[in-house]
This record gives sequence, C-alpha cells and structure tokens, in this order.
Amino acid sequence: MASVFQKAGSFLGGGHDEESKKQDEEGESLTTVLEVDEDRSALTILISNITELMRKQLTDTFDPKETRTQGDQLSALTRDNGEPIDLKDLGDNTKSEEVQKILENQKVELSKIEKEVSEEKMVALKTSALKFFDGWRDNVVIRVGEVVNSRKAALNHSKQAKPQLVHSNAKPALEGIETNEHEDKIAEALLKLYPPIETALRKLAKEKRILILHSVLLLLLSLEHYNAYSRTLLLYLTTSLGLSATVLSEDEKKVARGLLTAAEKMSADEETKKRADENKTARMWKMGVAGVAGAALIGITGGLAAPLLASGVGTVLGGIGLGATATAGYLGALAGSGVLVGGLFGAYGAKMTSKAMEQYTRDVEDFAFVPIYKSGESDIEARRLRVAIGISGWLGNTGEVILPWKCIGSGQESFALRFELEALLNLGNALTALVTSAAWSYAKSEIIKRTVFAALSAGLWPLGLLKASHLIDNPWSIANQRAQKAGEVLADALINKAQGERPVTLIGYSLGAKVIYVCLQQLAERKAFGLVENAILLGAPTSSSSADWRRIRAVVTGRVVNAYSTNDYILAFLYRSSSMQFGVSGLSPVLNVKGVESFEVGDLVKGHTLYRHATGPILKRIGFEDIDLQELRREEQQLAAQEKKEEEQRMASESKTRPAGNEGDQSLGDEEVRRLEQQVEQKSQYTR
Repeated sequence: MASVFQKAGSFLGGGHDEESKKQDEEGESLTTVLEVDEDRSALTILISNITELMRKQLTDTFDPKETRTQGDQLSALTRDNGEPIDLKDLGDNTKSEEVQKILENQKVELSKIEKEVSEEKMVALKTSALKFFDGWRDNVVIRVGEVVNSRKAALNHSKQAKPQLVHSNAKPALEGIETNEHEDKIAEALLKLYPPIETALRKLAKEKRILILHSVLLLLLSLEHYNAYSRTLLLYLTTSLGLSATVLSEDEKKVARGLLTAAEKMSADEETKKRADENKTARMWKMGVAGVAGAALIGITGGLAAPLLASGVGTVLGGIGLGATATAGYLGALAGSGVLVGGLFGAYGAKMTSKAMEQYTRDVEDFAFVPIYKSGESDIEARRLRVAIGISGWLGNTGEVILPWKCIGSGQESFALRFELEALLNLGNALTALVTSAAWSYAKSEIIKRTVFAALSAGLWPLGLLKASHLIDNPWSIANQRAQKAGEVLADALINKAQGERPVTLIGYSLGAKVIYVCLQQLAERKAFGLVENAILLGAPTSSSSADWRRIRAVVTGRVVNAYSTNDYILAFLYRSSSMQFGVSGLSPVLNVKGVESFEVGDLVKGHTLYRHATGPILKRIGFEDIDLQELRREEQQLAAQEKKEEEQRMASESKTRPAGNEGDQSLGDEEVRRLEQQVEQKSQYTR
C-alpha cells in the first residue's frame, strides 16, 4: 500500500526516499509556518477582513448610491437618434451642458433605483443572500480559528474586521509558478476585481505564502463543500499574499488529483472495483433517461475503508510541503469518507432521477452536459475543483456544441451544454443564409445610415428585409422559447448539485447567454446562493433592466460580465418585436448595478454570427482566468477566416442578382427571398 502512495505522490512533487517520507509525515503546518502568535492572528484577521469586504460588496449590490458612476453616465451618452456621443468631440460649453444633464438625470435615476431596491421581493432577496453569506462566513472563521489559534479569537477578529486595501501605487506584482502571454492580463484583472488587503503575511517567503494558501484551501474543503464564496475568498487571499492566479489554480489541480488518487488507490476491494466500473456509464454527466449522473463518477464509493482514506490522503498531498498529518487534519471528515469525496466531485450529487426530469424533457430535448476532453488526460487527471459550462446559442453543425468552448483552460473541468439540437441548427441555417445574402448587404447599408438604435426604436427597417423576416423569425421564436426552458432546467440541475459541491462558471453566446440569464433569474427566485462563481454573457438577447441584473449579481459571487456590440444589427433585427423599454444587453452596457462589468466587443465581433468564433478572443480581452492559449490562437484564425468567408458569400450573392433600379424596386427582393427560402430549406434537410 505504501508503494501506491509513493507513486501517487510523485506527480505532486513528493520523493521516494525514507527522509522524504518522514518529512511528508511530520512536515510543515500552519503552526510551524506561522511561528509566533502575531503571525497566526494575522491570518485570522486577514480572513475576517476579506469576508467583511465580500459582505460589503454584496450589500453594495442593493445600495442605490453604489450603482452608477459619472463615468457610466458619460459612456452611455447618446444623441436623439441613438448615436453614441464622444465628449472629446464636443466643445467646452456643450460638454458642460451635457455634464449638467447627467447630474440632473442622476437625481431622477437615483429615485427610481431607490424604489426598485425597496420592493418586497428585492428586499427578501437581499435578506436571504446575507443570511446565507453570514452562515458561510461564520463556519469559515471558526474553522480557521480552530487550527490557527482559537474559535474565540477568530470570532473576535471577525467582529472587529476593518479591511484596508493596499494602496494603488503599492500593489505588489503577483508571483506565479510560470508566466505566459496572458498572465499579465489576468494579473491586471485580478488586482482590479479582487484588490489585495493589507497584511503582514505578504512579507513572508514565497514558499510560506504558498503553503498558507494551500492550507486554507484544505480548511475550506473540510466544510464538505467548495462553494463559490470559498473560491472568491481564495482569490482575495491569493492577491493579498502577492501570489498569482496560477498558484491557486495549480494547487486546486493537485488537491483534486490527490483526493481522487488516494481514494482510487485504496479501493483495492474487488466489489468496490466492480461498482466503480458500473458507475463509468455516467461519465457524460447526462440528463435524460439516465437522469443526472453527476460531473465526475470517479469510482469512489461508500465501500472505501475510512481509516485508509484518512491516512492515505495526507501522504498523497503531503508532497507539496504540508505534512501528511496536518493535511489529513485540515481536511477533517473529508479525509475519512469516500462518500464525502464523491459528493464533492458530483459522484453522489445526481439527485434528479429520470422520473423527476420528465416534466422538463417534454419541453427541452437533448439536454445533456458533454465533457470537453483535454488530450492525454486520464479520468482522474481531468477532475478539477471547479466546473465551467459553455452554452452555444445557435449551431452551424453539431460539432459547434463543443468547439467554441475548447478555449476554456485546464483550470476548470469543462462541459458544453447540449440542448434542442434541431431548433438551434435550424436557427443557425437561417442566420447564416440571411447574413450572407444580398438582401442583408443592402439592408445593412441602409441601417448604418440611421444607427442600430435609431432603427430599432423607430422600426426603420428596409422593406425588402422585412419581407424576408419570416425566414428568421420562426426559427428564432422557437429556439428562444426552448432557451427559456433550458435555463429553468439548468437552474434545477445546479440546485440539485449535479456539479457536486463545486463552484460553476457559466459562459454563453446569443441564446446560450439567454439560457444563463434565465438560469440565474431562477436561482435568485429560489434563493440559491453560492453555486455560481462567474457568469459571462456574450451578445445576450435579453433585457438590460437593472432589476434583472441586480438579481443576477446577487447569486454570482465572482464576475458578472456582459459583452455587447452596439453594431450588432442582426440582434437588433431579431429583437425588434420585443419590448425595448429596458434596452438589450447584447447591444448596450448594463448600468446602475455595481459589480456588473460591460465590455464593448464590436471590434472583435463584426456581426452576431461571429460570436461562435470569438469566445476565446473575448475571454482574453476581459482577463478571464482560464484560457487555453493554443485554442485561443486557433479561434483567432478562425474568426478572421469566417469574417472573410461571410463577406465573400455576400459578394457572390450580390453578383447573382440584378442591381436594383431604385429603393422601391421589389421584384428583386421577391426573387432574393425565394432563393433564401430554398437555401434555408436545403440546409435544414441536410442537418436533420
């Protein structure tokens, strides 16, 4: 048995000689790294300060005075026709007048927001969110206090927490394990989103700071979950200790592999092996006839001998500096229970049975989570402490369920959400046929004259385009309704812990973003907190209502990103029959909600159909933590190629038609519409 753990420990940096084994068993611990009481207190104070800052950010979501800055107002300035205004182009007098208008508008909007946040449902959401957070925080503070000093001291530090951010001019460079071309962008985003808090621990040697971070990770896991708040806490701890996200991500990988390796190596019992083989059928984390099988059925069962797991996991994880005894002690009950380890990774989180799924599968077909494999990884090597789910909003072929999400890096266990293949393929066929047509080329040139917002608000769409609208309206309407249902099912899956006890990052484009939007609204409605770490919506065909996005912000602990393009004419056309009262997320920034990031990506995405090839470049721009750089380069090449291809197809379509004699000539329009109908029908038959 000892040789098994020597092998398992090798990839974590553990040695094989007797001296290394002895050091692994005795090794370091928080009490040896933090040698004096002041250092131990510094850790509990830092944890208390971080959680206090996190709590304030949660309350700021519902604070009318913390919603919109003057900079937001300036960026949202538009002319009467909807065209954006750049203050640089205005004279001093005009600029002064515009700023004065902003100040007056702020008073009016503040009154509206105060009314919004005081509504009964919003107050109830805030109360529930804070109640959940406070319960989690108390458990964290007590657990860290038990190990470092005492419960009483830790609770006192929590009550007296007064976080002080590191001065902007003194923010440390984040030290990492390795660097790449994306590392600086990540560090910049991390320092902005998770600003470091003043602590004396930053003066410790790098190795000791890494060990502190690792120890706190184990202590958080000992709570028998690794929820989104725990992950956010660790990001603050990472920056406060002057470490990069790479350090945390690599540690998470090692801990995941260590837990699963220890469990697998100790399951020598033949019956356990048999049961493990039977469980492999659920690897696809699929919902349907088999129900929710879980994200990672990894061969861990309740048949594992608890004492063996307790001793083994410490040995496996001890190779990264912490002693085996301390490791097992920090993990608590998790180190002694195969059931708990399995539950953490989703092995026993599949509580939704086939029968329970029937009410949804009548409305949503093909609903499944499809794993995105990294080449050369075994099942255990693919496991992570975090989950990412990519959701495509329309499809050119079935391969595009997965393809846009291969750019998600190795820091997360990645899945693609598959749903309603036929509806999304039909929508994709209609979209591509329309945007490559001569009719769209002419229509776009007319729309540009008025700007997308003016066209949208006034309904000023070219008559020829409106005649072809049924080609896209029908498949859009069907797919839009299915996306609504898929969002409800996704929320149910997360609440029932299909992902295990791990934080989830949701990323989607077009109707995939709609799925996320609906899902998060459902989580808010059902008061389900701590499940989602990040939500990134690209070209979302949803309302930009501050009330809706405030609810989203309340159930996401990390980043909420809205990537939009003011020149997305296709999205504007598709959304023309919907209510414009609250704006469109995919066409404009989300305002009046603190903590929601909006990024203009119109220079990357020339049209709505290009989002599927731009997921990687957009994630790079926003400083997303986990990106596969090789896949990113592939996507950048594909994006340029697809843009060129669409333009060539439009030119070919134009060459097949007669030049219009004047704008009112509809004979050409009728011919073009018939050609488009045939093209869409042929593509739909091919993809069925």
